[in-house]
Amino acid sequence: MSYLSRGKINIQEVQENSWKELLQLLEKCVGTKAIVWDEPLADAIGSIAMFSLLRDQDVVKMFPLRRGRLPIGQNPLTVYKNIIFITRPQVNLMDMIADNIHGEERTSGPHKMSTFHLFFVPNRSLLCEQILKNRGVYGNFTFIEEFACTIFPFDYDLLSMELDSAFKELHLESDPSYMYQAAQAIMMLQDLYGVIPRVSGKGLAAKHVWDLLKRLSLEPRTPKKHITHSQIDHLLLLDRSIDLVSPLVTQLTYEGLIDELFQINRCTVHLPPEKFSHSNEDQKDVIAGKKQIILNSADDIFAELRDKNFNAVGSTLNRRAKLISSQLDERHGDRTVQEMKQFVDRLPKMLASKKSLAIHTTVAELIKETADSSEFLDSLMVEQDMVLGVDTDKINPRIEECIAKKVPLVKVLRLICLQSATNSGLKPKILDFYKREIIQTYGFEHIISLTNLEKCGLLKVQSGQRQFMVVRKTLRLTIEDCDEINPTDINYVHSIYAPLSVRLAQHATKPNGWANLQDSLQLLPGPVVDHHQNIPPSQLSQRNNITSQNDAPKVVLVFFLGGCTYAEISALRFLSQQEESNVEFIIATTKIINGNSFIKSLMEPLVPES
Repeated sequence: MSYLSRGKINIQEVQENSWKELLQLLEKCVGTKAIVWDEPLADAIGSIAMFSLLRDQDVVKMFPLRRGRLPIGQNPLTVYKNIIFITRPQVNLMDMIADNIHGEERTSGPHKMSTFHLFFVPNRSLLCEQILKNRGVYGNFTFIEEFACTIFPFDYDLLSMELDSAFKELHLESDPSYMYQAAQAIMMLQDLYGVIPRVSGKGLAAKHVWDLLKRLSLEPRTPKKHITHSQIDHLLLLDRSIDLVSPLVTQLTYEGLIDELFQINRCTVHLPPEKFSHSNEDQKDVIAGKKQIILNSADDIFAELRDKNFNAVGSTLNRRAKLISSQLDERHGDRTVQEMKQFVDRLPKMLASKKSLAIHTTVAELIKETADSSEFLDSLMVEQDMVLGVDTDKINPRIEECIAKKVPLVKVLRLICLQSATNSGLKPKILDFYKREIIQTYGFEHIISLTNLEKCGLLKVQSGQRQFMVVRKTLRLTIEDCDEINPTDINYVHSIYAPLSVRLAQHATKPNGWANLQDSLQLLPGPVVDHHQNIPPSQLSQRNNITSQNDAPKVVLVFFLGGCTYAEISALRFLSQQEESNVEFIIATTKIINGNSFIKSLMEPLVPES
């Protein structure tokens, strides 16, 4: 069974649906094919279409989209009947495509007979098409189509739209287009799993997505399959702007720390290969000088480790090592032929577990090197003081020290933004001090990044009530006595702080919903969404039979608009796994983020990478 189909609802259906749509597009292009990918999109589409499947459709070669000539033009013996561009509708990418086509027009050889096609993901863009016309290449395309793939399956309970700058587009550029794509993604999920009866949410983006969802539901749609009942009971829309603290504090789960320190991209992390085994088998995973590790629940050991606080990882690895060792030692005892056959059948899985154990032991050691450093621990202590409200209305000595040492600017800005978020803004003289110190130390050009952060509300002047402190107390967001090994509350993901977004999800799934949280909700920005959708009669009768079974777990789709962290994902999984829980969460997001990637997305490109 695929790891995507392990949950309450079968996420593999999302994968299969997207593959069928891509297959229909590829079948229009008869003959050999070369695909030119918008590179970040290629990694995401890899979650729905393995190269072996593409090869079956006469896809001979794939290239990343780059400026200049296509690499295929360098080999006069190479002939592709079709050259297919698959890209997001972005202006800069249209210029690259135009360069590629002009480059092919200036060359000679059999490949000049190729026909060009363009698939926009997920929607066509009149602006992009106009740019292609202006560059004189629009007429070169035989097909210009939409590949309506709005969301990608990452795990049995996790989906991502892979929109890197959704928060920036809305809050900095006032571009609401990603919300339409989010509404399209929800409509696609409803096509597969039935109309979701209840919709609730908080924040301006949540309200906009709900309004778009209502409009889209009025449009005629072709059913993807016969649906007998609604498999998802509740849709919870959470605007990232209602909780700016959670992405800024350091994640302390195993997967969260991997992302913080090494950055996970689409369930894949790249690490220094010299830290790992140098066997021929392991060298297969070394790509561009980096050890590539896939992180999803297909790996049983990772599935057990990923949501644990890092302080609980060592004991789990030890227990797993003893178990695998005892299983392998079974071959030494006296065994019947039948028992030996059973052992041989289990051996591949045991050897795979042994290899996985070695990998994650090494990864844990790499994390520990940084997590034990005084720099990491000092910053962590400052963060915890901030969420507790300790001296947040003063200039922070740790931030001053970081600026003086000229540590990467993104880390400085992350701490300042956290102080602003936990203090509901900074006093004018404190904000001016930080801005002056940054400009003097890092350069005047960074004033643009500071302005961006102010426009998005991550940096602001304090005015009126300190809302976060009130919300922190009423929702019990901080619990200082935290059991990290055997947690009893979601605060274990940060060792002291419970993500506000997940606390809201926890209350939203209770019988009274948010009825008891009205005072707290009013302190958070944006409107509250609370509606019920009309269920088709064919789904309603079957649904009544299912919901009459009170012990049947409810499925709640939590959709983060503007990004979510691995710590928030782990906290939602923790809630699902509690004995008293009658809820299973499915998580969808515009992008999986961490504090560094969140701040970087709002900084000007001229800022050097840390």
